[in-house]
Amino acid sequence: MSLRNQSRGVRATRGSALFRLRFGFIVIAMVLSVFGVRLVQLQGLDPNAYAARAAKEGTDTVELPAERGAIVDRNGVELASSVDGLMIVADPQMTKDDSSEIATFLAEELDLDYFATLDRLRRDDTRFQYIARRVPSTVANRVLDALEEQGYSGLSTRRDPMRDYPADDVAANLIGFVGEDAPLAGFERTFDEQLAGVDGETTYEVGGGNRIPLGTNNTVKPVNGKDLQLTIERDVQWYAQRVLRAGVRAAQGDSGTAIVVNTETGEILADAEYPSFNANEPLRSPKEDLGSRATSDPYEPGSVEKVLTFASLIDAGKITPRTRLKVPGVIDSQGMPIHDYWDHGDIHLTAAGALAKSSNVGTVLATREFRSTELGAYLQAFGLGRRTNIGVRGESAGKLPDPATWSQLTQDNIAFGQGLSVNAVQMAAAINTIANGGVRVDPSIIKGEAVTDGGQEVGSATTTSRRVVSESAARQTAEMMELVTDPVDGIAPGAAIEGYRVAGKTGTAQRVGSECGCYDGTFTVSFAGFAPADNPKFTVYVVIQNPKNGMGGGAAGGPVFRKIMTYLLRKYGVPPTGAPATTLPVEW
Repeated sequence: MSLRNQSRGVRATRGSALFRLRFGFIVIAMVLSVFGVRLVQLQGLDPNAYAARAAKEGTDTVELPAERGAIVDRNGVELASSVDGLMIVADPQMTKDDSSEIATFLAEELDLDYFATLDRLRRDDTRFQYIARRVPSTVANRVLDALEEQGYSGLSTRRDPMRDYPADDVAANLIGFVGEDAPLAGFERTFDEQLAGVDGETTYEVGGGNRIPLGTNNTVKPVNGKDLQLTIERDVQWYAQRVLRAGVRAAQGDSGTAIVVNTETGEILADAEYPSFNANEPLRSPKEDLGSRATSDPYEPGSVEKVLTFASLIDAGKITPRTRLKVPGVIDSQGMPIHDYWDHGDIHLTAAGALAKSSNVGTVLATREFRSTELGAYLQAFGLGRRTNIGVRGESAGKLPDPATWSQLTQDNIAFGQGLSVNAVQMAAAINTIANGGVRVDPSIIKGEAVTDGGQEVGSATTTSRRVVSESAARQTAEMMELVTDPVDGIAPGAAIEGYRVAGKTGTAQRVGSECGCYDGTFTVSFAGFAPADNPKFTVYVVIQNPKNGMGGGAAGGPVFRKIMTYLLRKYGVPPTGAPATTLPVEW
């Protein structure tokens, strides 16, 4: 090749390279122009709209559930706790094509609503949907594994603590239970703000359905709930529930309650109720068994109320335990006859004997020493007619008519426990006043202090006390109550505990029917007492509704009281005082 031809080839190669370089610059300039226009659009014309769209399409927000505080007994034993659970979530962009099949499977396995689940699996405006909450981890993993084996994808799990009640039915009537999205009953609901805590959340960038490892990630950590401590003692509660259940069944009753109170502090060690329910499976029980009858169901107390009447009479100086009463078989009260549960002519009873024999007529005769409003003022001081406010939802105040409106018949009836109503905790606190030397201490079921959902401060740290009757009047009344369990003179020898001095009182009251608003022929039977009678440590109050085998308060409630009280004395190592029993006369 000649030198001239070589020169021409070099010039041609250089021209081609320059063309390609110029063309490349033109392409780059065009691309940069497009980006520039887009940048002006994003930053200058409508930046907020485009930023919001980018955030919506490029981020996911996931809730971080707070762990619910535990409900524990007085010793810290958990009665309600949070355990490992999982939420099942879906990416609808990955599940929509198979949504019908997945929804069918989940509805069957997890008892979910098919159509609601189907809707969540098909959502086109999100890549995150909750499908099921608080699923046991073993169940959630089994279900997702089964779906994966069938070739379905787009489902995953997140941590989601769930509620567990380790002791099943123990104190379930108080603790309540939690539903899928909210607490539904009991302390779980009343103290939800304290127990629930505050959920957190995390927001992160996603791309192609996956989390971007180095993308923006904003997290607000959850604040776990605080524990709630009760005055209840789990073992005492468990035992009282089992004994009460046997007692109600033996009496063929509709329901029953047994309250155990620490005499000095007023703290409730047990609030046993039957029927109750398993807090882990609440929907398997009737709705009427899911609450607390001990506070919500008012009833006439019957002859247990005589303890308060006689204590008031002694404190006012109207009688002594040895006051002599000539008791006829019937007494007139504004044209209405009042008689005893047994037929008799004129008998001679002391005031102590009238209480031991549970004589309505003798009680009325003694109470007529009072002026019209005196007894009413004492009963109000004992706490009747007002709520105990211990922190249980739906508490009834009972009913004590305004003493200023009492007729002679009203006073006569109220003196032996008819014509007024109470709840079981209210009456237990009143009887405990006698055990506590005449000083009423507010009952409590929350240890320390807590605030209800209504803003009320409750708990043992908030209680108050006041003297209702003198220490002497309380002691004399306790001696009179000892006669009730006396094997010779008393009407409830089945409540006696060998080696211990036991004070008690039976009750049998007519019940008012909900349909007729009148006495319907059914009864409430009860037994209240404390031990040791001369140095009380515990007060126990047993109530059984509508026994159908003819048992009264002594026969139905007495044995339940004895078993629970015997357990308490042994468990807490309370020795007999060794002092001789009362020698008060019953007759004269």
